[in-house]
Amino acid sequence: MLNLATPAIAPLLVFGWGNPSRGDDALGPMLLEQLETRLAAQHWVGVQCLTDFQLQVEHALDLGGRQRVLFVDASLRCAAPFEITRLTPARDHSFTSHAMSPQAVMQVFRELHGRAPPPCNLLAIRGERFELGEPPTAVALAHLTLALAAALHWLAAQAPTQQDARADGKIELGGGPTRQNTPDQLRTERRNAPVCPAKPEIGD
Repeated sequence: MLNLATPAIAPLLVFGWGNPSRGDDALGPMLLEQLETRLAAQHWVGVQCLTDFQLQVEHALDLGGRQRVLFVDASLRCAAPFEITRLTPARDHSFTSHAMSPQAVMQVFRELHGRAPPPCNLLAIRGERFELGEPPTAVALAHLTLALAAALHWLAAQAPTQQDARADGKIELGGGPTRQNTPDQLRTERRNAPVCPAKPEIGD
């Protein structure tokens, strides 16, 4: 018989975004890839890793059923090597654009469901260059290593017993492999989050 049961939603979500073809803008997706490898090796459960080129309105749906959310992005303006800030919903200038801030995504969730979104933090990783076709800089990669440790610490603080958890001997990351859209879904609009603006508009 076909099993149509809906899989359980992981209580913890780590969502990174960025363009892997634009130098240090790849820091978000790179952290998610490394984090997922570490979580699998340590047999964590209850964590889902998602990644995309940019935040869009439909990502508000990914906040449903979560206990806490960590957004991850590269930034030109936060302090090195990274900053972690608490976010609040906001109808900012990105609210009606195709590339939204995490605060705007949270606001969409609140308006859609009529209740507050789960507590969310932003892990902004300091980058240096975001030119098309360039690889990540050595400085940014050093920041990435420290940011990965911070992300693991954030997860441990939310669920201190997760590293000892097992689920029938299987690794469960809550949502399967990291999700990434195809390159033709990438749009060039950029966004600046009010708490820690990430990158200037392309062409600045």
